[in-house]
Amino acid sequence: MMTPILNIHDINVSEFLAVLDTCEGNVYLVTRDGDKLNLRSKLSQLVGLTQLIEGGRIAEASIVCENKTDESKLFRLNLFDEVC
Repeated sequence: MMTPILNIHDINVSEFLAVLDTCEGNVYLVTRDGDKLNLRSKLSQLVGLTQLIEGGRIAEASIVCENKTDESKLFRLNLFDEVC
């Protein structure tokens, strides 16, 4: 089982979705209830993110990536608010 690599919070949704589009492997959003949504699916993005959005920004979520490069992209966006 994969371990969440980062907890995202207060992140720009449009930038987050743009980075997701560049990811090569599966990226999962893990909810507080333990639900695991594959964010490579546009439907899962819609379902998962609408539950977490507060005021146009993601309030809090855990992310799990299968690809180390994808982890780096999302980590930089979360930490530095930079899109690579």
